[in-house]
Amino acid sequence: MTSTIQDQIFIRDLHLRCIIGIQEWERHTKQDVLITVAITADLTTAGRSDNIDDTINYKKLTKQIIALTEGSSFQLVEALAEAIASLGLSDPRVTKVAVDVEKPGAVRFSRSVGVHIERLRPSE
Repeated sequence: MTSTIQDQIFIRDLHLRCIIGIQEWERHTKQDVLITVAITADLTTAGRSDNIDDTINYKKLTKQIIALTEGSSFQLVEALAEAIASLGLSDPRVTKVAVDVEKPGAVRFSRSVGVHIERLRPSE
């Protein structure tokens, strides 16, 4: 039976630095990225039990995102977002993950440029 509950856990505006981009200088100079992740899962049990084992451990997920991002050298923000989404879906309780990756100052006169992706857990 599939749950229709759409509870979410957010990690907003995680400010990290990594090698990202297609220009030659971008392949050698770490740049700022802003990452926001929304994890969809049924949080009913955790809300009732008040037990960390009944929820998605967002501190653990954040550490995984930091390690992935800071150690990466993707050319495209799309590829970084896809890798982060895969991390989010690694917990079987997660039904959907939404990821925003932004590069502040990537385009002149803009605050940032980025992507928003959403991935669902594949049907089994």
